[in-house]
Amino acid sequence: MKKYLSILSMQIINSLAYPGDFVGRSVSIATFIFIFAGLWGTTYTLAGTDTINGLTVHNMIWYFMMAETLELGRPRINRTISEQVKNGEVAYILNKPYNFILYHFSAGLGDGIVRMSLNLIVGSAVAWILAGAPPALMGWLMALVTMIGAWILHFCFMALIGLAAFVVEETNSFELIYQKFVFILGGFLIPLDMFPAWLQKIAYALPFPYMMYAPARLFVKPDMDLFWQMLTGQIIWVVVFVALLSFVYQRSERFLTINGG
Repeated sequence: MKKYLSILSMQIINSLAYPGDFVGRSVSIATFIFIFAGLWGTTYTLAGTDTINGLTVHNMIWYFMMAETLELGRPRINRTISEQVKNGEVAYILNKPYNFILYHFSAGLGDGIVRMSLNLIVGSAVAWILAGAPPALMGWLMALVTMIGAWILHFCFMALIGLAAFVVEETNSFELIYQKFVFILGGFLIPLDMFPAWLQKIAYALPFPYMMYAPARLFVKPDMDLFWQMLTGQIIWVVVFVALLSFVYQRSERFLTINGG
């Protein structure tokens, strides 16, 4: 456990060593929130209403801020694994006295803590200027709890895609497909509340809403029943994907082809 905590702390230090990267990320999330705030403001104005399916413009802007914080703060583990396979570095990592998956989990968590903290600070400042005061404290607490499950689920998906590099080396196409599912059925671009009932049922049967919609929706409109529903769903999907990831990893090494030197 101590060695994984050391990897996590080293990754945090490494992430803090590049202030220029911080500025770029800050500009990105500020720009995206500004664009979507204008989009939703125009939509509500043209609709001639203050509320659509229970959500106001204020809710939508803060919802997008939380969703964007999650999206931009997630490390792309699959790209790291793919690059390590291409240049042969994976051979050295697999020989180290730690678990390959837990190594990437610790490093990714360290990077994610820095990224999401920065995104949350900058995004909250921009959303506050554009939409007004942030949601209530209960929303922050529910979002924080469900962000843990959302992050673990995302890591499992990225690690599974990354392990595909043991066979095909390049995994960007798989990441793009996964990303589109999260954007639509995960509720990144539009909250599931705006979906027709039949599409909501399909989305809830999949893991994607528990990776994006859960923390963002509970953040803007905290609801205890929804909180337990989302938390239960996250626990079930985390158990499923951790077991799947363990199974795939144990069998993927036999397909690995080492390049580089």
